Amino acid sequence: MDTSKRFGNNGNGGCPSIQCESSRSVLCSDCASGVSTAAHRVEGRATEACLFGKGGTCCRNCNMGPCQIIEGVESMNGICGVNAATVSARNFARMVAGGSSAHMDHGRGVVEAFIATAKGETPYEIKDYVKLRETAQRIGIDPADKDRNDLAIEVGEKLQAQFGQQKGSLLMMHRAPEARKAVWDKLDIWPRGIDREVTELMHRTHMGVDQHHESLLFQSARCSLADGWGASMIATELSDIMFGTPMPVRTRVDIGVLKKDEVNVTVHGHEPVLAEALAMVVNLPEIVAAAKKVGAKGVNLAGVCCTGNEVLMRRGIPIAGSFIQQEVVLATGAVEAMVVDVQCIMAGVSPVAKQFHTELITTSNRAKIPGATHIQFDEHRALDVAKEIVLKAISHFPERGKYFIPKHQMDVVAGFSHETINYMLGGRFRGSYRPLNDNIMNGRIKGVAAIVGCDNYRVAEEVHTELAKELIANDVLVVVTGCAATGTGRAGLLSPDAISQAGPGLREVLETVGCPPVLHMGSCVDNSRILIALTEMVKTGGLGNDISELPAIGCAPQWMSEKAVSIGQYFVSSGAMVIFGPNFPTSGSKVMTDYLFKGLLDIYGACWDVAQGANEFANKMIDAIYRKRQGLGIDKQKERVLFDMAMRRELQTGLHGVGCHGPV
Repeated sequence: MDTSKRFGNNGNGGCPSIQCESSRSVLCSDCASGVSTAAHRVEGRATEACLFGKGGTCCRNCNMGPCQIIEGVESMNGICGVNAATVSARNFARMVAGGSSAHMDHGRGVVEAFIATAKGETPYEIKDYVKLRETAQRIGIDPADKDRNDLAIEVGEKLQAQFGQQKGSLLMMHRAPEARKAVWDKLDIWPRGIDREVTELMHRTHMGVDQHHESLLFQSARCSLADGWGASMIATELSDIMFGTPMPVRTRVDIGVLKKDEVNVTVHGHEPVLAEALAMVVNLPEIVAAAKKVGAKGVNLAGVCCTGNEVLMRRGIPIAGSFIQQEVVLATGAVEAMVVDVQCIMAGVSPVAKQFHTELITTSNRAKIPGATHIQFDEHRALDVAKEIVLKAISHFPERGKYFIPKHQMDVVAGFSHETINYMLGGRFRGSYRPLNDNIMNGRIKGVAAIVGCDNYRVAEEVHTELAKELIANDVLVVVTGCAATGTGRAGLLSPDAISQAGPGLREVLETVGCPPVLHMGSCVDNSRILIALTEMVKTGGLGNDISELPAIGCAPQWMSEKAVSIGQYFVSSGAMVIFGPNFPTSGSKVMTDYLFKGLLDIYGACWDVAQGANEFANKMIDAIYRKRQGLGIDKQKERVLFDMAMRRELQTGLHGVGCHGPV
């Protein structure tokens, strides 16, 4: 990728020519002089990425290598004789295992906090009793005559056992449509336990074990399902029960949410238990008094990355930045402390923080960073730890020097959980996806598209934003998660005001329901909400018997991490097509790539694809939606028929013949 047009500096600080206005204004300010961020490092790289590594055909799985494989050239197979398809499949599988393990470890932590909360050992509480009872029934526990906390303990312990389970199936997977479960039965890819599938997948990719790319992909599918329908879904459901199921909330996003006269604390990572504790203490009288004592009006908590999405969805706490903005947020010079937990934390935040008065605080033994202060978070002492962190931040407020806070911030409406969508479409007593299905069938809404995943400095344009605009203009309802949600929020697409940019059919429905054309569904772990929404569309009826028949598609136009690969694979394995961009990690093997892009379609009714740029993404996604509509027979507008009297008599006779009045 030619980055020379995007960055106008030598990679050692300066003013990069990035498209994001808020980020550019910060990095071009005097206070950011000499700061080096990912934006600078991308431009400063003298060489392109290794084509073997980029295409997935570099094998490092034993010490006879590394071996760089060229497909079709026998002399360029690995020293052990392994070919490009196998190496590419192993590398792809290891990405699935890595991404799955991140979500699984996250899910385990949520379950542990949930059980401790039910036992009264944390300051949290079981907030959503209705969802607790529904979850209990779903996993085979009768909630009748059980105390709230006793029921929560039983639910938590039963779900906790799923992680170490060696036989059987995962309870949450039984929520899937019957036709999809039949596919998994036929392929024999039901996960037997959450952790087991990562272990087996890593074993299969070891040198000299599984050498068939199709076999490796079946285990990759099983492992990814243990993520999406297992750990991720468990984490989301229990987080909702413990912290409250998200409902629509108005808040703001972008760097301008930082405040000049308050202590700015940013929380970055993925753990809701940490962010929730910080949110619980920042407005306590003792904390506000401590802030005023050093000359601040109070403490301003703002999110970064997916931890930000967690507290934004439930508490309306603003998000200061997405993944690629994490260093930029610090470069304002206005952040007293950045508190991090796990996942997506750039190593670059530490040196940037050191250039200012900012204290970088790590909170998980899983993720320590050189130069950071470590304060171990413990849900049993959640409020005490949170107070210690915030008081440290307050102590740095008098040290704040030159700073620059841009004006850029945008109003957004977030909080569109599955339950919220169900309620908005039908109310408390008639909650149903029927209005959505009906409007897809009548053509006002053409289909549903999910834009998920990270943002990435290697992508040369604002793909998320332009793609979302193109989709809604073509009457496609868009749902977003993770940093894609933050990006579309900065562009104003998470506001009801954006309805004006939707096509006429979608606009009519949105104006009736009263929601934005792009729905924020949560953090990257919350992609399981989309699985449930797709399942509900199938169960509501009229759009086929399986997820693979729905006019729905997902994409990750700026994918960055292994988690994105796992997410993509569990959607494909569930029957939903997924498009990645701007590249794909198996491109070095045509055999493997053809299998992923074509072969999986016959197996799962869905497959992978790749696209570059918003236009190509939009064209492929809209074409796929129209193919699904054609398959369902809803691709043509039905003609209106004006009945004359004879036709009405015939219709009435037919109704009497078969209707509730009995035979004539």
